[in-house]
Order: sequence, then structure tokens, then C-alpha cells
Amino acid sequence: MQFQNKVAVVTGGAQGIGKAIASAFRSEGATVYVIDIQQGDWFVGDVSSKEDLESFVKYVIDQEGHVDYLINNALPKMKGINECTFEEFQNALTVGVTAPFYLTKLFMPYFSEGASVINIASSRDRMSQPQTESYTAAKGGISALTHALAVSLAGKVRVNSISPGWIDTTGSEITGPDATQQLVGRVGKPADIAEMALFLCSEKAGFITGENICIDGGMTKLMIYHGEHGWTYDDK
Repeated sequence: MQFQNKVAVVTGGAQGIGKAIASAFRSEGATVYVIDIQQGDWFVGDVSSKEDLESFVKYVIDQEGHVDYLINNALPKMKGINECTFEEFQNALTVGVTAPFYLTKLFMPYFSEGASVINIASSRDRMSQPQTESYTAAKGGISALTHALAVSLAGKVRVNSISPGWIDTTGSEITGPDATQQLVGRVGKPADIAEMALFLCSEKAGFITGENICIDGGMTKLMIYHGEHGWTYDDK
């Protein structure tokens, strides 16, 4: 119960990685506040809305008076240059970059001593598939935002980001090439990310700030050449 009497805020905490992070903090004794666009027993709101963010912060502070941990996890939409409209691209950046910035700004007067901000980026901040521009741009933005905030909030709040690789949020058993292409031999689980969030918010990580930690089973470290490691390239 290392986070007894602590207050954690998780955006996009209704499912997937966000739900795992919220559950992990609760299991360690924290009081957790979630904002999600889905209906449920949390604060229902859209992080792309300035008004919803302000209402959410007021709600949390009215209840608790302070915040110890802010985890910016809400998921921007993924659409590519062929289909993505101006408005959709702008929305992805708002969800993925503007909302984390604005929530951090709104909570600044209320962060406790030893507070921590965790931004959920993605291994796509350094690699891409075709037709993923909106998501990839948002994740690249939050990665850069992380070190900028760490500098601006030095001595007050530690700010780090986590870049997940392939994380299966369905609970299914993934085997075969999808698993063995990972250096660790399996696809990631939401708990893999939640455990790192707990660590980065703990006193054990007191000397870590401004970092982006990639948790991807080593997938981004394997150099791929045609004919090696079972990989072949077909340009047809």
C-alpha cells in the first residue's frame, strides 16, 4: 500500500491500459479519479473539451484539495493521410498533446510535494506503419512535451513518459509469429505498463525525470533485413 492517502488522476481509464493503471494505483491504496468519454461510474467527459477538463479538475480539487499523480493516457484516434480530415487530425493532437498539457497546467497549483506526471506515449513516436499519421504525430508530440514539462516543473513535479509497444488489451492468448517476433517471446499486457507507472511515481524513481521509457519487449531494437530472422520482404 505504498500510495496510501495519495490521489491519482487517470485519463482514459475506462478500459485497456488506462483501466489497468487505475486498478494498480487503487491496489496500492491510492484514491483514483478517472475521466473517460465512455459512460460509467467515473467522471464522464471528453478530454478534447476545454470545458470538460476544467470541470473535471474542479471536481477533483473540490473533493481532495490536491493531486499526487497525473497519468495522461487518453487515446487519440488513428487515421492516415489518405482519409484523415483536418478536424480529425486536430482532434488527435488535442486529445494526445493539448489535453495533457492543459491538465498539467490546471493541476499545477495543487500538486503535492513529490508529485509525478506520467504521459503515455507509444513506440510509434519513433517508428510507423502506413496511414497512422494522426496517432503517430500525437504520440511524438507527447514524448517531446514530456521533457519540456520536466524542465519547466523542475524541483516541483517529476515528468516522465512511457512508450508501450504492442499491448494486447483483449486478454486473449497471442501465439505464433505475433508473439515470437518480440524479443521476449510474447505480446505485452496492460499490467506491464501499469507496473512501470507505479514505479515512476514511487520514491524509488526519485532521480528520474524527463525520460521516455519504451516498453515493447525489445521489438524496436531488432534490425530487420530481408532473409534474416525469418523475415522476407515482398514488394508486390
